[in-house]
Amino acid sequence: MDGLKKELEMAGVGKVKESEPLSQHTTIKIGGPADLFVEPSSIENLLKAMEIVMRHGIPWRAIGRGSNLLVSDRGIEGVVIKLGSGLDRLEQNGEEITVGGGQSLVSFATSISRKGLTGLEFAGGIPGSVGGAVYMNAGAHGSDISKILKKAHILFEDGKMEWLSNEQLEFSYRSSILQKKRPGIVLEAVFQLKTGDRDAIVAELQKNKDYRKETQPWNYPCAGSIFRNPLPNYAGRLIEAAGLKGHSIGGAKISEMHGNFIVNTGSATAEDVLALIQHVKDTIFSLDGIRMETEVEIIGRK
Repeated sequence: MDGLKKELEMAGVGKVKESEPLSQHTTIKIGGPADLFVEPSSIENLLKAMEIVMRHGIPWRAIGRGSNLLVSDRGIEGVVIKLGSGLDRLEQNGEEITVGGGQSLVSFATSISRKGLTGLEFAGGIPGSVGGAVYMNAGAHGSDISKILKKAHILFEDGKMEWLSNEQLEFSYRSSILQKKRPGIVLEAVFQLKTGDRDAIVAELQKNKDYRKETQPWNYPCAGSIFRNPLPNYAGRLIEAAGLKGHSIGGAKISEMHGNFIVNTGSATAEDVLALIQHVKDTIFSLDGIRMETEVEIIGRK
């Protein structure tokens, strides 16, 4: 790993750190170290870093702003590539917007609403990056990324890049082709929005932000929604009906504010969270016969 680190540093790809605690890069503030942590300063440097990493034959994975992510206490083997400030450009061409995968989704939605463009109001309060939002088909309030995305520029595991259309991304509920079928990194995304009433758009976005603050426990470190909604049911309602709100294991606790959130009360480990997730699954299945599936992505060493 020393040789890889030196080569990446010599290539000037951006920040390169060994044994970086991923608890510093996840919204739930949990996660062991990455063997090597790289935050490229541009798309060009990301491609340069990828070429070097793949030549060394080292396993890698990408993260964004660390929401919707639970990292093992034992960390992640190989290289973690963070899409951050080097991949956050924003370019407007009329109603078509090109945005970097590392851009904050909330910042993007806020900026666009002030320009009088509608389509992203649902994203008010959704944490994470644009790249992560495309990857997970993030959504709320009856809409999601698939409704407005035109195409996305993807870097695949073999190092090849390709623009995929909305249809090629095979969006479904909180899912896309990028999760299992064709794993890749979202470098850029192109959104097709519409011109609307600026004041009404800004007001709607703010309403959604306020709703999140009022109903979700963002005063504690958390990873966002833990479970997918087993439609037509809702995960939070099932968990609340089961009397599980406030239940805790170690430092992990099911929020008393919203049943589909697990919060880190200060000392939670990934093992605590996983045990709590399993307890919810077992309880809901025994009471309702419903198999709960996680929405949060669980990664790292077993």
